[in-house]
Amino acid sequence: MKTPQIKFYSPEDNTEPVSKAAVKTKAKPSGYISETGTLVFPKATLEEIGVEPDTALFKVGTAEGKRKIKSLYLIPTDDQEGAFAFSKVGRGSGISLAVILKRGGIDYQAVKHIFTVTIFNYSEGVIGYELAIGEEAPKEPYTGKPRGRKPKAADAASAV
Repeated sequence: MKTPQIKFYSPEDNTEPVSKAAVKTKAKPSGYISETGTLVFPKATLEEIGVEPDTALFKVGTAEGKRKIKSLYLIPTDDQEGAFAFSKVGRGSGISLAVILKRGGIDYQAVKHIFTVTIFNYSEGVIGYELAIGEEAPKEPYTGKPRGRKPKAADAASAV
């Protein structure tokens, strides 16, 4: 008897392929710009990027040659001079940059801006943070069933 050609399977062949749409991507760390011009970092964002707000000092910069600010760059430094420190803001921490943001064309008083934090290598052994600034998306209108009591004007009109 002749031996048949056999195709063998691996345990990986027995698993369903996972589509990229089905995989939930973890949201990038983010924060927002307050109405007073402060970059506000929630506590969870600071923990995720590994920044200790009590002791951290940063140099703050933007892309050179650009008039409007689209991204801010935070580079950790030990030098007290020319560095920005965190201050307590609500449940998080923040860096006040009101004048810089106003000069950079960000109207933080009229529109709420959010930013996402991306970690990058600035130089040998120095990790920097890029804050990509964008406007907050408007809230979708509520399309569900109205809740609570009916308005009295409707009750009076139906009784007549």
